[in-house]
Amino acid sequence: MITRLTLLNFKAFRRLELPLGPLTLLTGLNSSGKSSVLQALALLRQSIDNGGRGLLLNGELVELGSARDVLHDDFAFTDELPDVGGPAVGFLVDAGEPFQFVGLYDPEEPDEDVMQMRVRGGTLPFLAAPFQYLHADRITPAVTYPRSRQIAIDRGFLGVRGEHTVNYLRHYGESEVPDGPLRHPEATSPQLRDQTVAWMQELCPGVNLQADAIEGTDYVRLSYGFGGTAGINATRRRRPTNVGFGLTYALPVVVACLTATPGSLILLENPEAHLHPKGQTRMAALISAAAAAGAQLVVETHSDHVLNGVRIAVKQEALRPEDTAIHFFRGNGSGAEVVTPGIDKDGMLAQWPQGFFDEWENSLDQLLD
Repeated sequence: MITRLTLLNFKAFRRLELPLGPLTLLTGLNSSGKSSVLQALALLRQSIDNGGRGLLLNGELVELGSARDVLHDDFAFTDELPDVGGPAVGFLVDAGEPFQFVGLYDPEEPDEDVMQMRVRGGTLPFLAAPFQYLHADRITPAVTYPRSRQIAIDRGFLGVRGEHTVNYLRHYGESEVPDGPLRHPEATSPQLRDQTVAWMQELCPGVNLQADAIEGTDYVRLSYGFGGTAGINATRRRRPTNVGFGLTYALPVVVACLTATPGSLILLENPEAHLHPKGQTRMAALISAAAAAGAQLVVETHSDHVLNGVRIAVKQEALRPEDTAIHFFRGNGSGAEVVTPGIDKDGMLAQWPQGFFDEWENSLDQLLD
């Protein structure tokens, strides 16, 4: 598990040192650097999966542009990146032992999208562990979804947009969710399909889903029903295009959490998107359960309901306070700074900095003025 990530000369940060926990929430204003943290972790994974032949800026997980796009505008030479001999971006990772990844910037080739990479450290267990990364721009309701054995079944990857979730669920629907925090007590069975239905019903009561291959094609079909169980007793199926965005947008997040294993790393952008407030709070309960089951999740969110859902999980002892890290990003005029409110066993935060989910109070003050 990664306990600390330090970014050097990367995008908006000359230097950012960020403690990570089993569950880390990244909050704050738009364009304050939250996504850069997720992108840095995905960039390392993408580069190592490519054989470590360089820092691969554009690939399956992230598309960051060119070397000039990722080098901090006011980069600084630092003792933490010894012997680089010129401008460079650095990533220091503490995962039980220290690892250092350096991308060398070539001033003569600023538009290259592969930077020469140096790696220092031992083995790379955190980059070989099971992994999911779901962008904020996830799959939208559609009639069909791709059917790729190599990605969904062999690799177990849902896709950065969650586009392979339906095929994954079709193939692995009868696998069991292990007994523990992730297993929903009201599901009809421990099978992944029924567990997914039970958690989806937290977002939309009475919903069930069914995933089927379309014979003779490279596509699978997703359908929803209401009032039946796992698609067996429902008499009328509905296409995702007739149900709305919320369920389809949430499905990859639910499946990613339910299939999390101890030591796996899950990166989530805006899991609350298109969900009503209660659904956002329940999504936070699922995310907390995945962390309690041994996975590591780094979550970017703009939702106070997600924050409060995590606080409730801590208070109800579903998640230990020391396993939760909350970071608030805000601009300081020349870049970004991070405030890290501590959380106690009752879910109370040690501080509430200005701009940290305080808009409700600000609006209420104006209404009462």
